[in-house]
Amino acid sequence: MSELAFVFDTNVLISALLLKNSVSRLAFDKAILDGRLLISLETIDELNDVLKRPKFDRYVTEKERRQFVAALVQDAELVTITQQIAICRDPKDDKFLELAMSGGADCIVSGDKDLLSLHPFQGIPIVRPDAFLNLTWQ
Repeated sequence: MSELAFVFDTNVLISALLLKNSVSRLAFDKAILDGRLLISLETIDELNDVLKRPKFDRYVTEKERRQFVAALVQDAELVTITQQIAICRDPKDDKFLELAMSGGADCIVSGDKDLLSLHPFQGIPIVRPDAFLNLTWQ
């Protein structure tokens, strides 16, 4: 069986960084144990942009944010987007669908209602972090 591949949306990644004992962090850790995370230039750009917001200063230092993104980039698989998709109610979320399709993802993990409403997308489950924790892979 080939290694499983997962796409995590920006909000789930930020929750995993900020809240070490959160469901998002547990899902993130499970994904790393069970397979590999997929990223694209677009998803990393969004993560970097969001993490620059001053509201996160009281939760995590700038250095910790940079280290998290650097570790993610180092450990995840960078996918070149080969399929353009324009289907999500929020067009900014299409990048996660494009990543999943271009990278052959087995699952998208998100708390975003616009993405969750598309479950499943082209045979790819889109689930909340808590549901991801309950998934088993054959």
